[in-house]
Amino acid sequence: MHRPITEDDIRRIYRETIDDLYGFVSGRCEGDRDLAEDITQETWLRAVSAWHAGGLPDRPLAWLTTVAKNLLANHFRRRPSEPLDETIDESTGDAASTGADERRSLVARALARLPLPQLKLLQAFHFERRPVADIAATDGLSERAVEGRLRRARQLLRREIESDPDSEGEIT
Repeated sequence: MHRPITEDDIRRIYRETIDDLYGFVSGRCEGDRDLAEDITQETWLRAVSAWHAGGLPDRPLAWLTTVAKNLLANHFRRRPSEPLDETIDESTGDAASTGADERRSLVARALARLPLPQLKLLQAFHFERRPVADIAATDGLSERAVEGRLRRARQLLRREIESDPDSEGEIT
């Protein structure tokens, strides 16, 4: 399963995976570039340490994305909630803004827990606004297959959101 690793292996794998890993992480960081860079760096630090101790995994990118996903989930789970300012009147719309921020954080945490193929599909369709036909052509799939995968990815995202400890079980 695992084989010993050399410094050349580390450099080669880094070159082969860094773009995909950073793309995976940055898509889950709510636009926070510093966080994306920190998570990517921490993931690689852990990889070098673990791989020197236990050998190279069969699928390094899968290993890296799993570690990154867990680091992101921990980050969003531990992120302190912002203190409430008792002088703000909630009727001024600040409550709506706070609710939107909480929903964005909830969705970001759920996205961070999705497998990479589902995340990429949801990003392509919902964030990049790519049409189903374009995604199908790029991935060598039928439009019907892409639609089915989108449906399943959305269902998985919904389950991840509903299973979040901060979720009230409802998605608005």
